[in-house]
Amino acid sequence: MPLHVALTHRTSYGYDRPVALGPQTIRLRPAPHARTPVLSYTLSVEPKRHFLNWQQDPQGNFLARIVFPERVTHFDVTVDLVADMATINPFDFFLEPDAETWPFGYDPVLDQELAPFRRLIEPGSLLAGLLDEIPRNERGTVDMLVDLNRRVQQRISYVVRLEPGVWTPEETLASGHGSCRDSAWLLVHVLRHLGYAARFVSGYLIQLAPDVKPLEGPEGPASDFTDLHAWAEVYLPGAGWVGLDPTSGLFAGEGHIPLAASPDPVSAAAISGGVEPCNVTFDFAMSVSRLRESPRTTKPYTEQQWQDILHMGQRVDRALVESDIRLTMGGEPTFVSATDMEAEEWTTDALGPTKRILAGRLLRRLAARWSPGAALQYAAGKHYPGEQLPRWALHAHRRRDGEPVWTDPELLASDDDVDSATAHDAARFCALLAER
Repeated sequence: MPLHVALTHRTSYGYDRPVALGPQTIRLRPAPHARTPVLSYTLSVEPKRHFLNWQQDPQGNFLARIVFPERVTHFDVTVDLVADMATINPFDFFLEPDAETWPFGYDPVLDQELAPFRRLIEPGSLLAGLLDEIPRNERGTVDMLVDLNRRVQQRISYVVRLEPGVWTPEETLASGHGSCRDSAWLLVHVLRHLGYAARFVSGYLIQLAPDVKPLEGPEGPASDFTDLHAWAEVYLPGAGWVGLDPTSGLFAGEGHIPLAASPDPVSAAAISGGVEPCNVTFDFAMSVSRLRESPRTTKPYTEQQWQDILHMGQRVDRALVESDIRLTMGGEPTFVSATDMEAEEWTTDALGPTKRILAGRLLRRLAARWSPGAALQYAAGKHYPGEQLPRWALHAHRRRDGEPVWTDPELLASDDDVDSATAHDAARFCALLAER
């Protein structure tokens, strides 16, 4: 189901007088290893009188080298691209058997090729302390990277930092906060000290507002958003370069479009080059817009289609009333877990540790919305052959005239309650209730 978005990125430099610019290097073209399909790309540079040569650096990143033959009063760079935001599973890879558990080693040939990405610095006291906190026991490589990425995300709070440059790991750890590039550079060094080959990545981050708010976890952006971003990549035999975003604590997905990947942040800067001494003004603007959206489960219809469906439903209701047709409706929706899809209670077992708890929460939400004042009942339901006990059936009883059956939902127990009531207590309650 395609979801195409258009990204526009404009960068402008203004000079207080005509100045000579040295060759300018622009690293704003999606890198060859970008997984998000880029359907179109345009780079525009002003002043128009210039020479442009596309190159690739030693890492394979695309570079636009710009030479201005005359003095200029401004330097403008505009990128327009269209990307297909098809969902990407960041864990869609197979590791070589020798790399499935950590620690592991690279074979000699690969180790030599990855040497620039394993270059170490002498750790300061703060970086050494962080490294000491990381368990060194043998464990699954993917699990270890998930925990490590989350550890850095929880340690370093994100802030917008407009001054140029990247902080050292010691500076980032000392402040307890940093920009995305600071967190990424810290994670690169942590990975290298743990034996991984790692590199710094600059790129675009596209975040789209979700169609519906999730029941659990972060809600995501309130509106569509894009910005320049930075993250780390680690080399895993069998998988290649895998992106880790320590700003969010997540693996890189379809919203991460790499522009330049390098052993050092200096060679991943978006724009670099020389200029004569002068006063400079700087401005930039970024935007993202949706070009094409196919129907999907979370947004199957447009607003006009919804109105047409409701209008048709009202016509059907009137026809049923006029013809005195009575209908009943039933159904058994099947639920799956959003967080534990492989658990037996969500695949084969009738019950499990969380199913009835979640069912009770859903019952209360439905009753509050559709049957306010209803009495909630947990009762025995269908008894299937081969099962020792009947299934649970959860009911909400209400009156047709709208009068409440039960006025205080807080007096009804739920599986979320923590108490020490026993079957003996229940028997005493039923006896007292019957006497009254």
